[in-house]
Amino acid sequence: MYYHHYYPIDVVNGPGTRCTLFVSGCEHQCKGCYNQSTWRLDGGHPFDEALFERIIADLNDSRIPRRGLSLSGGDPLHPANVPTILALVQAVRARCPGKDIWCWTGYRLDELTAAQQAVVAYLDVLVDGRFEQTLADPALIWRGSSNQVIHHFDRSAALWQHQTTLTQKE
Repeated sequence: MYYHHYYPIDVVNGPGTRCTLFVSGCEHQCKGCYNQSTWRLDGGHPFDEALFERIIADLNDSRIPRRGLSLSGGDPLHPANVPTILALVQAVRARCPGKDIWCWTGYRLDELTAAQQAVVAYLDVLVDGRFEQTLADPALIWRGSSNQVIHHFDRSAALWQHQTTLTQKE
């Protein structure tokens, strides 16, 4: 997997102070996308073990407490990215207690493959759907167009619970 940029301290891409990874590779190529430089799968830098461990260390750094990890791009759920993203979210769950994981994807939840769903099983929030320029709304928080859906997954319950945000300006 390749990544475009890693921000060890980010207050824009999700709630609170976070670590944010922008991966490379997106097959959706939405018209009006603000991050077109991440579309190529081989763009940016190779994601290696050193960055993997740095993300874990940054999330656990008590000097600058982070609420969690944000995954964007490109598309973290691009099929070529899924194996590495799955390993990363599994490690965050195992090694970074109490941290949440947010992910943005152009795929809709109802069209994900089994491999992509395996990643979703570790997420707290999934923002799904292609960016639609005709539905763009700058008043929206955490999404760019009104067709995109924010899915909140409650990991604290015995059973997996799912809440969807459709119309709120969240």
